Amino acid sequence: MDKKRCFIVVEGIVQGVGFRPFVYNLAKAFGLNGWVNNNSEGVYIDVEGFAEDIHKLIKCLENNPPLLARIEKITIKADKVLNYSNFEIKESEVNLDKITLISPDIAICSECEEDILNINNRRLGYVFTNCTNCGPRFSIIKELPYDREKTTMNNFKMCNQCNGEYLDPTNRRFHAQPNACKACGPELWVEDSKGNRLEIENLISFVQTMLKEGKIFAIKGLGGFHLACDGMNETSVSNLRERKKRSFKPLAVMMKNIETVKKYCKVNQLEEKILTGIKKPIVILQQRKSYDLPKTITPNQKTIGVMLPYTPIHILLFSEKLKVLIMTSANINGLPIEYKDSSARKALSGIADYFLMNNREIYEPVDDSVLKVINKEQTIIRRSRGFVPEPFKWTSTRNILACGPNMKNTFCISKEGFLFLSQFNGDLENLETYDNYNKNVEHFKNIFSFSPKFIAHDLHPGYMSTKYALEYDLPKIAVQHHHAHIVSNMFENNLKEKVIGICFDGTGYGSDGKIWGGEFMICDYHKFTRVAHLDYIKMPGGEKAIKEPYRMAVSYIYKALGALVNKIEVNDIIFELYGSKGISLINILNSNINCIETSSMGRLFDAMSNMIGITDTVTYEGQASVELEAISEMDIEESYTYKIIKQGMYIIEPYEIIIEALKDKRKGLSAKIIASKFQNTIVNLTVSMCKLIRQDFKINDVVLSGGVFQNCFLLTKICSNLQNNKFKAHIHKNLPSNDGGIAIGQIIIANAIIENNGIRI
Repeated sequence: MDKKRCFIVVEGIVQGVGFRPFVYNLAKAFGLNGWVNNNSEGVYIDVEGFAEDIHKLIKCLENNPPLLARIEKITIKADKVLNYSNFEIKESEVNLDKITLISPDIAICSECEEDILNINNRRLGYVFTNCTNCGPRFSIIKELPYDREKTTMNNFKMCNQCNGEYLDPTNRRFHAQPNACKACGPELWVEDSKGNRLEIENLISFVQTMLKEGKIFAIKGLGGFHLACDGMNETSVSNLRERKKRSFKPLAVMMKNIETVKKYCKVNQLEEKILTGIKKPIVILQQRKSYDLPKTITPNQKTIGVMLPYTPIHILLFSEKLKVLIMTSANINGLPIEYKDSSARKALSGIADYFLMNNREIYEPVDDSVLKVINKEQTIIRRSRGFVPEPFKWTSTRNILACGPNMKNTFCISKEGFLFLSQFNGDLENLETYDNYNKNVEHFKNIFSFSPKFIAHDLHPGYMSTKYALEYDLPKIAVQHHHAHIVSNMFENNLKEKVIGICFDGTGYGSDGKIWGGEFMICDYHKFTRVAHLDYIKMPGGEKAIKEPYRMAVSYIYKALGALVNKIEVNDIIFELYGSKGISLINILNSNINCIETSSMGRLFDAMSNMIGITDTVTYEGQASVELEAISEMDIEESYTYKIIKQGMYIIEPYEIIIEALKDKRKGLSAKIIASKFQNTIVNLTVSMCKLIRQDFKINDVVLSGGVFQNCFLLTKICSNLQNNKFKAHIHKNLPSNDGGIAIGQIIIANAIIENNGIRI
């Protein structure tokens, strides 16, 4: 039988995931000769042998690749036999014209967990244990290809034993770039709040003891620092809140194991799968009735954000007495997550009693991802660690940079048929966050050899992301905020034709210069037509109205009652509810000073939440809406009245909702009932509006996007009612419905506009 030779190119996430040893061992098993190496394009395999054996190797590549690999394309070309004498792993090559896909940071695998807990293993208790199936990737990569000298592990020379593992193709640590042990790898130490290194014999035992005593630690982790304390110690949690100046925003917790999670939370099958998978994100779970953790962890909530240990240090920190840890991103309010040692010491010294430090540098900061299961579907709240920089496949090869929004910023680049959405960058509202954003864009440009040819940005002229876009001397495409929301959903649901797009959020710059956020649109990738919206209402004090929801409540009450009773009676009612500050707002509304108009659904939720006594001051984005949802009951079915009028487009007037809710409050109905009736009304008006639009446009596909749709009550009921009325409802699963997914929409729209308008460079 004659020998054959095939040259195989495997593209996808195939570097840093054990792909070369996988190919090497297959080749040895099937008696094949040749070589395999990493290339900027992916993995090259040059293989010789009998056709049947080569076919077996190819089938294994296609059907059973390594756990962390994601194969996008396999190209096979027959070539002239060269009579190789063995099979070897060659050095990596660099081709700057080609793109290389990178694995995200991955949670510790079960085998490495076993290593650090096994008293007979040389890595017992070693907190930087990893292998080709787990550990840091994206957060330590400086350049490509993914080899040790191009990562932050370059400072650590492997000992003979680690090097032996690294060079052994049969070992699971073969070419595991962060491979290390106690003898040669990064080390761990404890500092006090003044930066003094402490001499401690048993570090882990010391940290456990101090946590149990109520101390707060800043812990350097995989993608940045966490602030940690004992989650069962109410005083410790309160101290953390006070020091961090984080009054009400829920704190994430890490629990020892899935059994501990189930003790405190309801966990369905999908939630358990996400919690225990290789990404280990924070998952928002419903609290059990028997839940007895401190209320200060999640004030005014029925849910809690939970994750399981995802690094060796996390696993080792837990003990019989320590089963729940607060594990929240270490940053000063509004600033990026701390990830550099010197900066963390300076910023966190007033918060943390101790620092658990190490000398493995974090090159690229990555926050924890946050997920939620709604309506039996996974939905992403924050897409970061474990997901980024895993790309989305699409059809265009055009190089576009989408700068993203201002809030919950992510940016996106497109190259060679892939969309690379960045990690969560936070809100671009200060210089530090903007500098971090700028650095992250440059890093993506570097590691993906990306040079943009077009720039997409938000329509808002004042956004920092827009100002960043304007610095480029390249063709620019301004994209309306809510259009980008809808198209991001269309993209992930593979919708190409026109849809009814519903976008409910807090803020987005409209094409008329007003603030939108309660929108119904007819959308495709190229353009949108606004066909309905929530009636405009004044925001007295402008941005202040977002932080002080009583301002929106007064504005809505004043407009709702204005047509029904005389001015004196309106003033008396508002004075009764809000005192002299309410009267001051009436004067501001009448003089129309700093009263930008908005159609935002988020602001209507703020008004209702405040009006019925739930939220006085907003300390984090969406707080009023979140707290209103928390007291609502799904089994309450009553609702309020609303009006839809047609003035060129449909206008939804919510003023009867306000009046009827006020009457209910005066009758003594509980906030729980009023909140539920209000949300039911939003469900009803949404479905009614869709039915009117369907009559006009004959469209059945309804796309839901915007931060308001993180509301489980609202999303579940709207989807159910739409389906009952023969609509196809499409929700987000792999992109956030909040602003974190907008950059994808910006790229898709920009590409469509470029194609339609024939823009060339």
